[in-house]
Amino acid sequence: MDFQIDKTDGKARACTIKTAHSTILTPVFMPVGTVGAVKALDATDLETFIEPSIILGNTYHLYLRPGDNVVKKMGKLHGFTKYPKSFLTDSGGFQAFSLSDNVKIDEGGITFKSHLDGSSHYFTPKKVLDIQYNLGSDIMMILDDLVALPATQERIKDSIERTTRWAEESINYHRGNQKEGKALEQNIFAIIQGGTDKAFRKKSAKELCALDYDGFAIGGLSVGELNEEMYNTVEWTTQFMPEDKPRYLMGVGTPEDLVENVERGVDMFDCVMPTRNARNGTLFTSYGKVNIRAARFREDEKALDPECGCMVCKTYSRAYLCHLYRCREITYFRLGTIHNLYYYLNLMKEMREAILAGTFKEFKKEFYRKRT
Repeated sequence: MDFQIDKTDGKARACTIKTAHSTILTPVFMPVGTVGAVKALDATDLETFIEPSIILGNTYHLYLRPGDNVVKKMGKLHGFTKYPKSFLTDSGGFQAFSLSDNVKIDEGGITFKSHLDGSSHYFTPKKVLDIQYNLGSDIMMILDDLVALPATQERIKDSIERTTRWAEESINYHRGNQKEGKALEQNIFAIIQGGTDKAFRKKSAKELCALDYDGFAIGGLSVGELNEEMYNTVEWTTQFMPEDKPRYLMGVGTPEDLVENVERGVDMFDCVMPTRNARNGTLFTSYGKVNIRAARFREDEKALDPECGCMVCKTYSRAYLCHLYRCREITYFRLGTIHNLYYYLNLMKEMREAILAGTFKEFKKEFYRKRT
């Protein structure tokens, strides 16, 4: 991975990340393709209408179905899905934790039951990397010990200490494999934990960032805490993260969250919000969220967002989108998803342009003015 900072404006950063499969300009939002597909879209839709430079897949889901060995046999993620640019794969730890009714964490890893058939599985730091080697992702996330908030101080302390031990095991295993000529084009990120506690976040960040990782993520946020708590935690944590490596905030979030956290020095984001909300009838626009199923749109001839350059806003009326959604027509899910993802990626592009121009404060002010 090649990484460079192109420009800063305050703490906000415009950077360039180069992997074996694409050049990624930051700030960047990664569409979520959990099982190897962004819901309602295929690789042609992505390349034609949205043009992401990187998307996210999930280790847990792909391991269970179709199986990482199947993906490897079919040409790894790039050959299997026909999406030619970069993939980031989450370690699957969060899904093992959240989707299983019976999770057991020990010093070696996480035991969980499949949400598909109840079968028992054991994820270790090495196993999740082996799965991701088979998937062939450009950026691999390591296994971490997740904590549901609120949690006791003792539980958070155990979490960050275990996360550090697993991180040491993971980086040693990965670098050892690379010395043997394996996984040379795959990069590895560690995940900083610690809840909203400043002392724990500092401890976790300092311990992990001392290790030889290609980038670092902030995990364990956007899980029910107040927005201001999230923003304060990010601002506190980024000061302990290296300037010369990518910074990734996992699972965040709303357009407002993206603007606020870019301002605090984050480079990379992912979230199911634009795709999930599209399927539920909520579309994002420059002037705020729109409930497209509302009766007021039934005879509205205007474009969804006159400022948007996506093919949906250039082609179809609000009335047509309202009609499709009310009919539960499959076409709506595709069009709504294309629009929301285009909006998110264009927002990131606009922030990058503002950082390069040194006008991020003005951009942020105008962003909020339009939404009032």
